[in-house]
Amino acid sequence: MDTLSKERRSENMRRIRSVDTAPEMAVRRVAHAMGYRYRLRPKTLPGRPDLVFPSRRKAVFIHGCFWHQHDASGCRIVREPKSNQGYWTSKLARNKERDQSHGRRLQELGWRTFTIWECEVEADLDSVGARLRAFLDPASGTKVAYPDP
Repeated sequence: MDTLSKERRSENMRRIRSVDTAPEMAVRRVAHAMGYRYRLRPKTLPGRPDLVFPSRRKAVFIHGCFWHQHDASGCRIVREPKSNQGYWTSKLARNKERDQSHGRRLQELGWRTFTIWECEVEADLDSVGARLRAFLDPASGTKVAYPDP
């Protein structure tokens, strides 16, 4: 059972952004400052990645930990909803399945993908920048682990 009125819940949900979020804007600023130019959410690619580097055939997803169910043990943002659990459990599971499907489809099309999580951006933006550089320019000499999409 939801603890908020239907009108209040609707207002809360309406305020949640799906594009140009704070983590996305922070990563975009870092990428631009490093000299990388990108395209935003092209409709032609599966999953509409947040940042696309067409000449490199690389795509970056910037995921919110709650909405995409970040499963890292150190993530303090992801949590289980307390109300209307039946709805939220299935919705969040579908989001996660869809993310994996989009990642597989992009790889089949010859694209490399990289996921940046909201908690990583909040914790250490410099580290995110270093990992992004290593992903985009492997010749930089920095080793990076590529998380599954």
